[in-house]
Amino acid sequence: MDGGEEVVVGVDAVPRCCSTCDGGEVPGPRSLDLRTRKTRSLSTSSAGSSSEYRRTQSLHGPSPVTTFGPKACMLQNPHAVMHIQDPASQRLTWNKPPKSVLVIKKIRDATLLQPFKELCMFLTEVKNLIVYVERKVLEDPAIAGDENFGIIIKKFCTFREDLDDISNRVDFIICLGGDGTLLYASSLFQESVPPVMAFHLGSLGFLTPFKFDTYQSQVTQIIEGNAAIILRSRLRVRVLKENREKKARLDEKGIIITNGDSEGSCRAMQYQVLNEVVVDRGPSSYLSNVDLFLDGHLITTVQGDGVIVSTPTGSTAYAVAAGASMIHPNVPAIMITPICPHSLSFRPIVVPAGVELKIMLSRDARNTAWVSFDGRKRQEICHGDSITITTSCFPVPSICFRDPVNDWFESLAECLHWNVRKKQNYLSSEEDDF
Repeated sequence: MDGGEEVVVGVDAVPRCCSTCDGGEVPGPRSLDLRTRKTRSLSTSSAGSSSEYRRTQSLHGPSPVTTFGPKACMLQNPHAVMHIQDPASQRLTWNKPPKSVLVIKKIRDATLLQPFKELCMFLTEVKNLIVYVERKVLEDPAIAGDENFGIIIKKFCTFREDLDDISNRVDFIICLGGDGTLLYASSLFQESVPPVMAFHLGSLGFLTPFKFDTYQSQVTQIIEGNAAIILRSRLRVRVLKENREKKARLDEKGIIITNGDSEGSCRAMQYQVLNEVVVDRGPSSYLSNVDLFLDGHLITTVQGDGVIVSTPTGSTAYAVAAGASMIHPNVPAIMITPICPHSLSFRPIVVPAGVELKIMLSRDARNTAWVSFDGRKRQEICHGDSITITTSCFPVPSICFRDPVNDWFESLAECLHWNVRKKQNYLSSEEDDF
């Protein structure tokens, strides 16, 4: 690949066609068939061959016809912000070879020391990449005390979480560990996220499709830009907290007096969440009592242990343990799942990805609530505080081992043992007579 080309990392675009009411002929069956053919794409694995199954239509289904009868049509929205591309066509592409990589290793795991050292030596010595590693990883005595590996460590670029910004320095990410390493990688990037390649070296590994045995060929393949990716949507969460600091004043004798008034300002915090936002009752023995708004309208009050707001990726995490359905990551949606609701009719629901959810403590709640984001940044929510949630425009581009569909069902079978059951015995024709 020519080094003088311009740099872009993204997915191959697929043109979308839609009908417009411009006074022209309404598309007939033949023109619709031709249009469908033009928008078809192939879903092939990175090691694909001509004998493998070839996808002939979008995973989102056919584009709907937007003319209705001889005179009616759909009003076009010039302010549309999201054009959904066929997930089967999403492939990683580099216009210039990547020069830097962030290696994320699960800390306090001795079994990952050797894979970590092998990978870093390969990336620096063979691929000549700039390797970024978090400083606390290198503080492990087993790594810091290795004199032979010390030569490689000197070539590393280190950073500290929440202190150093590496968002514009990393071309792609490699994770060594379990699903938690991918969640951690997501938390490091509050806007655009580099492509993530996750190796299964942890316990569950639902989000880590790659095996480490053949890491050299697999990493080489990614650097060459030959891989399918899945865009895992994230939640953009904004927490607004009232400033409850007390005002103080001096009386005539110079004694400090607190008058009980609070400052009028609020503190706002924003997070990008890959799995879920969990609001629960915390250490209190009372029911959690929070109001749930959708696009400004109160839709219900959650009374129970709490509520989970998850992405499709997070639907196979805490949400599925609480009784929710499992949603493929390419489905644009947000899932709302109650935790042990004190109601027999409160079932999990799925809402469109574009809605805005708001969670607040109910006026008559007996206690405060607690919120966490992908299991981190846990904090208390009091009366007057609010949590606003919607789909982020910065997804996590997760590199697939084969393709988005096969990888997902493989994880369902291998990690969650989905629909594992002993096969029913065959019934012979003689037994059928009885």
